Amino acid sequence: MADQEADQTQARTAADLTAVVGQLSRRLRAASPQGELTPTQRSALSRIATDGAATTAALARAELVRPQSMRLTLGYLEERGLLERTPHPTDGRQVVYSVTGEGRRTLTSLRQSKQSWLAGAIADRLTPDEQRTLTEATELLKRLAAEAPEGLAGTDVPSDPHASRQSDAPSDIRAQQ
Repeated sequence: MADQEADQTQARTAADLTAVVGQLSRRLRAASPQGELTPTQRSALSRIATDGAATTAALARAELVRPQSMRLTLGYLEERGLLERTPHPTDGRQVVYSVTGEGRRTLTSLRQSKQSWLAGAIADRLTPDEQRTLTEATELLKRLAAEAPEGLAGTDVPSDPHASRQSDAPSDIRAQQ
């Protein structure tokens, strides 16, 4: 009986947390400059800025979208001057996209807008004790979001898609190494 109650409590907590994270994500998107970039465009730009230059196919796989969709996203970002393309170093049929200085400035601006809104909301809406609790909860959320060690349930969950890589080589080339 106690196990069943614990399972129900965990299921409710998971449902509540999922809903709250979604709401917070929407609030953060709303806090950044309107019309700047779609979530898909932001994600692709951020991935390239974090992981390094990549081909359309590699980005499509990483973002779980079709190459045709990614091609449109990259075309828009290139047209805006946020990305630039160069020939692939080993395959002349492909191009590699990398972030421009303007792309980095745009990402910085978007992130600062979100962080400023969130920092203000924390300061305005939470007591000092609640702020300490939030700091502790943030550490717990980091543990939840981390990739599970091998051999444990949930290892099929991908690691942080924006984690830094050591190489500056295009991501599809890194995968071959």
